[in-house]
Amino acid sequence: MLRSGIAFLSLLAFASPVQAQDREVPYWATIRGSASELNMRVGPSADYPISWVYKRPGLPVKVLRVHESWRLVQDPSGTKGWVASRLLSPDRGAIVTGGRPAPMRDGPSDASPLKWFIEAGVVGKLGGCMAGWCEFSVGAYDGWLPKKRLWGAGEP
Repeated sequence: MLRSGIAFLSLLAFASPVQAQDREVPYWATIRGSASELNMRVGPSADYPISWVYKRPGLPVKVLRVHESWRLVQDPSGTKGWVASRLLSPDRGAIVTGGRPAPMRDGPSDASPLKWFIEAGVVGKLGGCMAGWCEFSVGAYDGWLPKKRLWGAGEP
């Protein structure tokens, strides 16, 4: 009895990491903060050539396909390629889009006090979204931005 209980617990321990990677695609991810560089490849293996090198921890990506320990991702510019799953984080992030600075407000409304403007291309952490606005933080700065100005918010 004890031996079968230990075997069952061992199976559960090994099943958890597998289940954590069995997410339904597409889904959002970010470049892991500990990754100083992330190589995007033309295929799902280190044997394939590198097509792009990312140096922006926290950059959001859309995961389109899963193949073993590799993920086919799309970046904010639309570029697609394969990256090692260990270099991605499930943390939600976003990048400010559009040509002009986006208004960061104190609350989720145009009527909320303006805190400051955030330049297009700024990467930050994404919080909850409601009524067309999302919580967004960059370092010690946080507030609400229009959802339509954030790539990485909403459905992937």
